[in-house]
Amino acid sequence: QVQLVESGGGSVQAGGSLRLSCAAYGYIYANYCMGWFRQAPGKEREVVAHIDTPDTTTYADSVKGRFTISKDNAKNTLLLTMNSLEPEDTAMYYCAFRWARLGLCTVVAGTNYWGQGTQVTVSS
Repeated sequence: QVQLVESGGGSVQAGGSLRLSCAAYGYIYANYCMGWFRQAPGKEREVVAHIDTPDTTTYADSVKGRFTISKDNAKNTLLLTMNSLEPEDTAMYYCAFRWARLGLCTVVAGTNYWGQGTQVTVSS
């Protein structure tokens, strides 16, 4: 069992910045990949950014150039640095974890574990 613990959400004004963190705890016995999703009220959950194996980083078009995803493998921690935040970025942000199979992995194909979510609110 893997537990994902998120932190770093909050309320900021448009143009501000936040950094989200997601630490994976438990028995991590194999290769894995991680990513960030978000869900705004009344909308479906959508992918924000993810790091696949082999190392490939992908961003949603709406956050390209503003958000940066990174991973600290030694600490099993995923980060999301969000700059130039817009009111449209307001949502609950979730961390996702998936075990790799045959050396390949992307959370877009499905997830094994989800974090509890951290709220990001951007005011205009």
